[in-house]
Amino acid sequence: LAAARSYDEAAIHTLLDELLAAFALETVLQEVILPTLREIGEAWIAGEIDIAQEHFVTNLLRERLLNLARLWSRGSGPLAILACAPGERHDIGLIAFGLVLRSHGWKILFLGADTPFPTLQSAATATEPSLVVVASSDRARLESQAGELARLALGVPLARSEEHTSELQSHLNLVC
Repeated sequence: LAAARSYDEAAIHTLLDELLAAFALETVLQEVILPTLREIGEAWIAGEIDIAQEHFVTNLLRERLLNLARLWSRGSGPLAILACAPGERHDIGLIAFGLVLRSHGWKILFLGADTPFPTLQSAATATEPSLVVVASSDRARLESQAGELARLALGVPLARSEEHTSELQSHLNLVC
């Protein structure tokens, strides 16, 4: 939080380098990155930091996670397509989930934020995944898309994730 308040990019990168060298990625995600993102969000809501500081840290962490995800389509296991529901712009929790899946051998096709269902369906048809995960930070967004989700589930194994406060546990407890 102190580095976020002072826009200290070097300090954040140094801390991440040290954490990733000392601990398993899943531990760093669960114990540091995702809880820090929750704290940053809460600090913004409480007016303790401004939106620029929140965006600074969020984008920096998102970039680092995506760097770790490079070539995650080269796994030897089953394929998972990961996408955020239409209108959902928060994808860091889904990136973290993809990194955990990848660490267990899964291949990942990451479509990211605000993915229209026709696009998702097209990708699923083309790749025949073992699992499609649709994530949203807002349960109502998924509930409003129940028909689209049901149609998608007719052709592929589907899981949805409501990201309550971006904690890793919410991603591991998928509702199928």
